[in-house]
Amino acid sequence: MTALSGDRNTPQRSGDTREFGAAAGAVLYAGAMAAVNAAGYAVPVSEATGLKGAGRVERRVDNSAGAAGAKRVVIRAGIFRYANSASADAITQADIGADAYGVDDQTVAKTSATNTRSVVGKVFDVDADGVWVRFS
Repeated sequence: MTALSGDRNTPQRSGDTREFGAAAGAVLYAGAMAAVNAAGYAVPVSEATGLKGAGRVERRVDNSAGAAGAKRVVIRAGIFRYANSASADAITQADIGADAYGVDDQTVAKTSATNTRSVVGKVFDVDADGVWVRFS
């Protein structure tokens, strides 16, 4: 490309929402934690490796009968509160800033459970109602 010789209309995005194709057979519920699988499609967070945490699903998308990408899902980045795991896997105040591992589409844990869970975000805060997770 060559340098500009006049004004340019440069598009902008705020960066707080992204849209992905939903994985084949996926149902993503509004408010759920979503991830992107190895093929680049949106899936609900589950206890699986190879997922990349993406954020909160904005509106329910049912692609249970569709091929990968047949439906689109809007996912918002930010800081959201989800359920805390239990027992030795419960996230505490001491874990702020550490990785949060996905258990399911509404629960995070302190550990990978011997490499069976993916990192979905960072622990931002912990309170009596759950864990605040940062998705970027």
